[in-house]
Amino acid sequence: MQRCDHLGSSQLMKGDSRMNVEKSDLDRIPPAPGGLPLIGHGVKLMRNPLALLSALPEHGPMCRIQLAADTVVFVSDPDLTSQVLADDKLYDKGGPFYARAREIAGDGLGSCPHSKHRRQRRLCQPAFRSDRLPPYVESMTRSIETTVRGWHDGQLIDLGVDLSAMTFRIATDTMFSTSLSDKQIRQFATDLSTIAHGLFRRTALPPIINRLPTPDNRRYDATTRRVRQLAASVIAERRAEQKDRGDLLSALLEARDEHDGAQFTDSELIDQVFTFFLGGAETTAGCLTWALYLLDRNHDVQQQLHEEVDSVLGGRTATRDDLPSLPLTNRVITETLRLYPPTWMVTRQVTADTELGDIQLPAGTKVAISPYVIHRSDRIYEDPSGFRPDRWMHTNPHHNRKTYIPFGLGARGCIGEQFGLIETALALATITGRWRLSSPTQRPISMSMTQVPVPDGVQMRVTTRQVALVD
Repeated sequence: MQRCDHLGSSQLMKGDSRMNVEKSDLDRIPPAPGGLPLIGHGVKLMRNPLALLSALPEHGPMCRIQLAADTVVFVSDPDLTSQVLADDKLYDKGGPFYARAREIAGDGLGSCPHSKHRRQRRLCQPAFRSDRLPPYVESMTRSIETTVRGWHDGQLIDLGVDLSAMTFRIATDTMFSTSLSDKQIRQFATDLSTIAHGLFRRTALPPIINRLPTPDNRRYDATTRRVRQLAASVIAERRAEQKDRGDLLSALLEARDEHDGAQFTDSELIDQVFTFFLGGAETTAGCLTWALYLLDRNHDVQQQLHEEVDSVLGGRTATRDDLPSLPLTNRVITETLRLYPPTWMVTRQVTADTELGDIQLPAGTKVAISPYVIHRSDRIYEDPSGFRPDRWMHTNPHHNRKTYIPFGLGARGCIGEQFGLIETALALATITGRWRLSSPTQRPISMSMTQVPVPDGVQMRVTTRQVALVD
């Protein structure tokens, strides 16, 4: 990827004036305070990224942050943000996060550059067609039922741990069907969690630190190799089997490019497996954990939700057909995603000289945007930090594409959006229909910062709810 300090000799020979314009234009963007020598804002980003990002709009619609050797232009204005996200050719996937993500996910759908994206999207799209959803939903309801039946009255649970186990099992079932043993599933989930946490740390640190043979780096590399080897063995087995098991892997194996008839290679399939797990399982578990945490602190909404699920479900497991009859459930999820979007920051790299706002950005400039910051702007939302699901009662979030972007927008919007929303709604309705979850303490919770901001160590007591069962 081209950077502004790696311009070709022909460009340099055009004279100093162009370079001076580029430098002075970027210098018009105010720097964020508090950067340190060598690592810039990396330490702040690791310690409390949301506090750092939330303070950046004070410096204007754009400001500069430093991540090791990378100068990143942070964009907080919603119009400029949508401009960046909508033009995925000019603002290609790049920057510190994607450089680290490609170390493990290669050129999967979520991390590949624009030049490879359209082909990959065409090949992945059939796996998410509506006619392939029924077996996925069966896997969802089966795992959700197993989870809620595994709790007992008065039990104190680590909510994030239990929900992560549930969503990773759903992801494994929908991707691999019965190809993995229970032991392999548990190891796979543990390894992916290790990778997700390590990925965030590596984003904020200089690349040379990530290459040192430290115990953490060796463990991270070994874990990445183990997961890729497991995925490769399953793919080889399934190619030899040549049978459609109704899972995501079968759909990806069968996919043909409508333009040239080409299929995914084994290496590309491994990249898609990483993309699906890292972009799906943890984000769903995080959204559910936040939703149940917020409901416990907003008893009026919790009571209304209990009344809704009781009237529709009567204690049974939710099905996809129930979802249209659960409007408050869906609003709770929408509002949770506003407050805690699946990704708190994404980065892009400018591929050609362009203008953003009134600033000339040279090719190679790294740009960052934050759904978290947009979603909590008091210029956009009334009481932006408040949990108010009814703000969506007469507003469709899909009509707010500039100001509500939990799944991105444009051609690079999340391909699994509907998959994730269905899974989250089924789980939230079923859990709240059977159990009342309450925290034994009102102390603020901490966050476990990966690329997904998830609550850490949320202890909840589950209490059986007496509900009249319906036929």
